[in-house]
Amino acid sequence: MSSGAQRIVVGLSGGVDSAVSAWLLKRQGHEVVGLFMKNWEDDDDSHCTSREDWIDAAAVADVIGIEVEHVNFAAEYRDRVFAEFLREHRAGRTPNPDVLCNAEIKFKAFLDHAMRLGASHIATGHYARVRERAGRFELLKGVDPGKDQSYFLHRLTQAQLARTVFPVGGLLKTEVRRIAAEIGLPNARKKDSTGICFIGERPFREFLSRYLAHEPGPMLDDRGREVGRHLGLSFYTLGQRQGLGIGGIAPSRRGAPRRRAPDDAGGDVAVADASDHAPWYVARKEPERNVLRVVQGHEHPWLFSRGLVAGDASWIAGEPPAAGRLAAKTRYRQADAACAFEPVGEGRFALRFDDAQWAVTPGQSAVLYDGDVCLGGGVIDAATDPPPR
Repeated sequence: MSSGAQRIVVGLSGGVDSAVSAWLLKRQGHEVVGLFMKNWEDDDDSHCTSREDWIDAAAVADVIGIEVEHVNFAAEYRDRVFAEFLREHRAGRTPNPDVLCNAEIKFKAFLDHAMRLGASHIATGHYARVRERAGRFELLKGVDPGKDQSYFLHRLTQAQLARTVFPVGGLLKTEVRRIAAEIGLPNARKKDSTGICFIGERPFREFLSRYLAHEPGPMLDDRGREVGRHLGLSFYTLGQRQGLGIGGIAPSRRGAPRRRAPDDAGGDVAVADASDHAPWYVARKEPERNVLRVVQGHEHPWLFSRGLVAGDASWIAGEPPAAGRLAAKTRYRQADAACAFEPVGEGRFALRFDDAQWAVTPGQSAVLYDGDVCLGGGVIDAATDPPPR
């Protein structure tokens, strides 16, 4: 961003990170305008916090001394983000709506609106950084390793990064909280938001069932034994442990007889004894048979893969990196995993990891890094080199 005062539109979410971002920019002498985005219309239950967030954003703007505008991008969100989210789930994949939401709403619809307001840049409370080198823009990890959000921003383009600043990307979360408290922001202690982007925290399976048809089917273990019934493949993700509705079988007793109990379809299924304790995890989906494969134990070999193939690639530099050694994340908050990168066609690439990765999940993003620099990434199509069936 060029020196001197700029007109900057800040996405005020009602949270502490965007609030401190606005304050920091105003303190630097910029003309700051707040913009609150409402992107979900179904406010008929207790899980949507849009009204409370708007009240918090307005209170923050009042303390900082800036104007704030309320805009509605619900139609854009439903068409560009939520429709794709549902399509991916129907296909048995597990999409990451935050990645698409950033690319299509926060840094497209929001950016376009800000430019119409005469802004030179937009700002958000993301923990990431932008660096310009030799006329090109790079996306860097946030300084706080526990809050870095570059994973969710990997689909941003040169044009988007050129107009974006991340004021808290160089701070630790504890510093952001401290600043908020010192300047008397009303949301200084507000809990960080989680859940689906702009939809919020809610019972996930119950929410999806409003939009997705579901066909129950068998849960089979690694020996082909039925150990439970699933509610529909769309409601499960690889590596999932909670919400399976089955107990455990102690590893030493895997071959022991098991009692049977009636299921909802009039048949019977194997159930664990009360003394069984080892947890179950979702390992595979077999949509052609409507089968959910589950295995016992976090370290079961079916949960690990040595590689992956990804498509729909997006590169921050505008072109893929050269084949070679890089690092990758296949899910948020995962440690960087050393790997070999190879382009394998237009918009596609393959990764081969030094160490097998846990629960590589189709639909999630594989994001590439060179040190602190986020290079871009793609959507995982399939894990490769899994153990034999």
